[in-house]
Amino acid sequence: MSLEWLYQVILDRQANSPPESYTAHLFQGGLGRIAKKVGEEAAETLVAALAEDDERLVAEIADLTYHVLVLMAARRIAPQAVQAELERRHR
Repeated sequence: MSLEWLYQVILDRQANSPPESYTAHLFQGGLGRIAKKVGEEAAETLVAALAEDDERLVAEIADLTYHVLVLMAARRIAPQAVQAELERRHR
């Protein structure tokens, strides 16, 4: 599984809104709900980095990454745009 694959799954959930989908539920809550989840996951990642083991930190980073991808999809920002910005900064 790649981040691009996950992003495509997120876009599918956004377009099709399966009733059992957590991702679709996030989109239904709107940008504010999605942004709030990113903030919550960022805080949990910080706590794990400072006070938990590597396994917990990896889990929190995964949660944060997923929610950031949902935020990107909500704002119609493709992963390639972030990659291009990182490449630009590296020059």
